[in-house]
Amino acid sequence: MDTSFERSVNTKVEWLTPPELVKKLGVFDLDPCSPINAPFLHAKSNFTIEDNGLNKEWFGRIYCNPPYGNEMHLWLSKLKKHGNGIALIFARTETRCFFENVWNDADAVLFVKGRIRFYHVSGLQGGTPGAPSVFIAYGKENAKALKESGIAGRYLDLKL
Repeated sequence: MDTSFERSVNTKVEWLTPPELVKKLGVFDLDPCSPINAPFLHAKSNFTIEDNGLNKEWFGRIYCNPPYGNEMHLWLSKLKKHGNGIALIFARTETRCFFENVWNDADAVLFVKGRIRFYHVSGLQGGTPGAPSVFIAYGKENAKALKESGIAGRYLDLKL
């Protein structure tokens, strides 16, 4: 059997969303996963690792690009319970995290066409990670924002 699996060369947990993509989604009140000394901000208010956004009270419309590691499901679970925001994660649709937090609870998803070129915390744009990405909307207004964003990809309404 001739099989190969894609592996990311840059194995890190912090990938910064290109600001031009987030701007297409509208204005956000809070980014609970903002890096320390962020080269750009995605929301009016921001929590860093020093604030421990998982333990803080979230408010308003959330943009969440969670740390890509073992605790990502905790961030999605909190956003799901909050019910008002958009997350960006790898499109690993078969995972327990996806089944427990997206398929039955999100309002919509937007599978991004191609691979996103994320930014480093230095502010420089890097390469692409080892997996495709998906935006996840919680709340009808966020589903509408995804649908009307103009971001290339495939939109699916999960609350038909």
